[in-house]
Amino acid sequence: MRKTTTKLADGRELIYYDRDDRQLRDAPDRRPLEPTSSLAELRRDPVSGDWITVAAHRQGRTYHPPADQCPLCPSQGEHLSEVPAADYDVAVFENRFPSLDFDSAAAVRAVEDDPLHQVRPGIGRCEVVCFTADHQASFADLDEGKARLVLDAWTDRTAELSAAPGVEQVFCFENRGVEIGVTLAHPHGQIYAFPFTTPRTLKMIASADEHRARTGRNLFEDLVAAERAEPVRVVLAGEHWTAFVPFAPRWPYEVHLYPNRRSADLTELTEAERAEFPGLYLELLRRFDRLFGEGAAPTPYIAAWHQAPRRGGAELALHLELFTIRRTVGKLKFLAGVESGMDAFVNDVSPEAAAQRLREVAS
Repeated sequence: MRKTTTKLADGRELIYYDRDDRQLRDAPDRRPLEPTSSLAELRRDPVSGDWITVAAHRQGRTYHPPADQCPLCPSQGEHLSEVPAADYDVAVFENRFPSLDFDSAAAVRAVEDDPLHQVRPGIGRCEVVCFTADHQASFADLDEGKARLVLDAWTDRTAELSAAPGVEQVFCFENRGVEIGVTLAHPHGQIYAFPFTTPRTLKMIASADEHRARTGRNLFEDLVAAERAEPVRVVLAGEHWTAFVPFAPRWPYEVHLYPNRRSADLTELTEAERAEFPGLYLELLRRFDRLFGEGAAPTPYIAAWHQAPRRGGAELALHLELFTIRRTVGKLKFLAGVESGMDAFVNDVSPEAAAQRLREVAS
């Protein structure tokens, strides 16, 4: 892999990842851009204890541009995009409309010792990860070599961002489909470097710590072992990875992909684990696209890497959660009253039936 780091016209960082070690990336950004300014701030909800990001400047971000004006396609002729090169393998750059920014200009107005109105600048980083230069493709269309390159890019960014001052947790993810809320059609994901440990992760830590205190064992190691021992919910199993529908999923079709050997984050994966991942993951994505029958619209999904935070996550295990909000043909799972109001999920599909369906649509 060759990594080339450069700057966009407004000073944001752009990183190319290429399979060809000889590839040179020196095309300049010819756009007349003014420096960006983030006004993001973090406000703590005194009732839940959660940190909420307020980023009002994002209201003006790019929204469903026509394909010939896509900001993630390579620059060609007079079309100047976020990627100055005429082609690329994988490109990662700082989001022009970030929720978090190391140079956040937000002014902290609250008094430090006021427990009801705690505010912090939105320090952190938001990056865009372009998986391919092909506007019409999806992650599932990549070959295993390109999928491995994306994995290597995720790993490299995790290592660098985790070491940055103020970062507590790195989150790599992909939103796919307008139903999910994607505003750019080009195949891409994102990476958030949070200045706090996210609420979902804190709940996982609490469960893992309780399991350790009660059993003396690791929760995630026991979980993977139990699913492999009784594989009614296992969708795919390799030598180094296992994909299964969780016992109590929140979403109609939800799959968790774990390395069989517990790792804290992407940087701890072995070469054998990295080599096996692309084939398994691509097969999962292709099965998701076949879930609802031939001719159905592409399946909207979220793919989310859960990694241990910098502090307090010794019991956590790296894993990827893949789920769709589509529950059947032409119907979505909306987060209505009980889910949005009380965070109490109701699932319309049994996990065992979901696993069986995902086995049926194997390549």
